[in-house]
Parts: sequence; C-alpha cells; structure tokens
Amino acid sequence: MRVLGIDPGLRNMGWGVIDVVGSRISHVANGICHSTGTDLGARLLSLHEQLTDVVARYQPDTAAVEQTFVNKDGVGTLKLGQARGIAMLVPAQAGLQIGEYAPNAVKKTVVGVGHADKQQIAHMVKVQLPGVKLNGADAADALAIAICHSFHAQSANTLNKALAKAQA
Repeated sequence: MRVLGIDPGLRNMGWGVIDVVGSRISHVANGICHSTGTDLGARLLSLHEQLTDVVARYQPDTAAVEQTFVNKDGVGTLKLGQARGIAMLVPAQAGLQIGEYAPNAVKKTVVGVGHADKQQIAHMVKVQLPGVKLNGADAADALAIAICHSFHAQSANTLNKALAKAQA
C-alpha cells in the first residue's frame, strides 16, 4: 500500500509518501508545495496544481490529511480551511480514500504523546524511516500523518479479518 500524507497549509503544504508492506514502512518521497500568486485564488490554484503533480508522480493507493484545529485567529483558520479543502480535493479527484486525523492523534501515534513538538515529530519520523532526508518541518509532519494512517489502516484491516474469521 502506498500512502500519501498531507499537512495542509496555505503558504506551505507538506506532503510525504510511504510504502507499507505488512508491518514494514519505507520512505518514498517528501516535499513541500509552496503557494504562489498575489491573491487567495491564485495561491489555492498553485497548491492544487503542485499536489496534483505529486499524486500523478507517486500514484498513492490512499491518502491522509491532518484535521484543522481552530485557533484564535478566525481569518487564519478560514484560510487554512481553504487550503485543507485543496488537500482533500486532489486525492478525491484521483479516486483515493482519505483518512482524517487530529493533530494530537498523529503525535500520539508517531511519538507516543499527544503534545509533541515539531522537533520530536521529525526525530521519530527519522527513527521510523531510517535514512530519510526531510525537506522541512511540514514534510516531516506529512510523513507522520502517512505513518499514522498506515498504522490505523493496518489495525482496521486486522480487525476486519478477525471479524470475518469469527463469522465464518
């Protein structure tokens, strides 16, 4: 299974791709889509085009996106929500199932605690993907989201197999 993790952001949208075979995960690629343009529409379009290129290039089987947290800046939260819409739209256009995870769930899955900082996340991503060269904090977060999704997908698959076996 190839998993695309996306860390939404209006200026910088992190992405990371991992392959999952059984319980083994391996790094494929990671990067950051940097928005360009002078107005919101142009910036969203540039993110859409760049993320569409990532999906076409790496052909993921599934995707995962971090949920938006509401902060004190309502305007900033709305803009982040629009970037998150692009992060959801592009995989959906490719026909992918999309998992959504709260930031604390990603941190708890990858680091072991729900309030880890960016340095801790990057460190644990490097531990779980030996030799990975991170293209920035947003890319590290995206890989963490992909790792989280792979863990939850494996858990759900194990549960589904057990339920099927019990019903047989």
